[in-house]
Amino acid sequence: MKTQVRIKLYAGLLSTVAVIGQAHPGSEGPVLPGPARNAAFHDRGNPDAKKVELGRLLFFDKILSGNRTISCATCHHPLAGTGDGLSLPFGEGSNGLGVTRDTGSGDQAVPERVPRNAPPLFNLGAKQFKAMFHDGRVRVDSTQPSGFLNPAGEELPQGLDNVLAAQAMFPVTSGTEMAGQAGENPIADASAAGLLAGPRGVWAKLAARLKRNREYLTLFQQAYGHINGRSDITFVDAANAIAAFEASAWRADNSPFDRYLRGETKAMSRKAVVGMRLFYGKAGCGGCHRGPFLTDHSFRAIAMPQIGPGKGDGPSGHEDFGLERVTGIPADRYKFRVPTLKNVALTAPYGHSGAYNSLEAVVRHHLNPVDSLEAYDPSQAVLPPRPDLDAQDFIVQSDPLLRNDIAAANELAPVSLSDRQVARLLDFLHALTDPDSIDLRRDVPWSVPSGLPVFD
Repeated sequence: MKTQVRIKLYAGLLSTVAVIGQAHPGSEGPVLPGPARNAAFHDRGNPDAKKVELGRLLFFDKILSGNRTISCATCHHPLAGTGDGLSLPFGEGSNGLGVTRDTGSGDQAVPERVPRNAPPLFNLGAKQFKAMFHDGRVRVDSTQPSGFLNPAGEELPQGLDNVLAAQAMFPVTSGTEMAGQAGENPIADASAAGLLAGPRGVWAKLAARLKRNREYLTLFQQAYGHINGRSDITFVDAANAIAAFEASAWRADNSPFDRYLRGETKAMSRKAVVGMRLFYGKAGCGGCHRGPFLTDHSFRAIAMPQIGPGKGDGPSGHEDFGLERVTGIPADRYKFRVPTLKNVALTAPYGHSGAYNSLEAVVRHHLNPVDSLEAYDPSQAVLPPRPDLDAQDFIVQSDPLLRNDIAAANELAPVSLSDRQVARLLDFLHALTDPDSIDLRRDVPWSVPSGLPVFD
């Protein structure tokens, strides 16, 4: 049965999204995607205001973590481009926000860094996004009772609005991220025991917390007409609201490039247009980063440096096999999701492990992945220090045999660009920034219904 599920998932991951192309406005040039329209999004440009507001408060409320010390926003903060500015996040046990976050201390110190970079959340309310997480382990699957495949374990409950809501079910179940460690709280105990669904599971326990809060009870009733009492609130309702907030607040489709696609031929600078031609031409970026969201939603191995604790793979336990962990297919080792490039200039560090701290550095990695892997400078990583964690961070990268394995899986051929051409490519990537995404202070509430602090 597990083999059948893996094969089904793999087939789904290889499916492509049809994109209607158009010629370069005004002249012959690269075939460009059509612009994103309201119909491309689950809410079709008409979000439910009450549901969005409930989701906003839940997103910033530490009530959803085991020890009530961390929220979704801790690792996906509007002031850090919906990430956290770190190569690898710290979950329960640490303190502070963004690059000021520490590793905790004493009995409450974090046991490890979160193994993968906190991905940005821009445009994930678009229907094209059918798989979530760097390895795509949660994805749309109409053959499943819930509508979503979760190869990580327990069946998802029914009633989830979309795959973004399905994704929102999982950070609260991770001991490293939000649940905490066994023995610290009932949520952590359920997580450690593998109890997610059911009356004794993580989701039921978190729903019970929300039910005890009178303000949340009112907000849930206002957002969902079917809720007539505390017993009706489920964590699926919370996940749907969080997804509605993320989809509405962080839709980003009004960049200079988006406007250019809509026919405003002067929306981009001349340098950015030159960079666009390189992107879709000599540089070859458009092969994987295509469509209105500049991703083909595939999974590729590009010799990205592996830093941090890893996912328990390989003899050392510090490797991260990526898509292979989901499909069970050895040829998928070291493959990770091709990310959207919308707002890419706002979302450093880059790569599944956050190995590169600048946009130029990660662009240059793509031009010659194997040489870049060999020449990787560890100082580029943004990792708040702690001696025991530091000792694990570069175990894989420091091992020539493991680097050779990562290099051997690389799928990108070298591309030769001059420094000037790289500069033009960067001009184009900066033209993918939606001005409305630069200042997101409006998304942060002053307070949340639990009364827990929002700003630490």
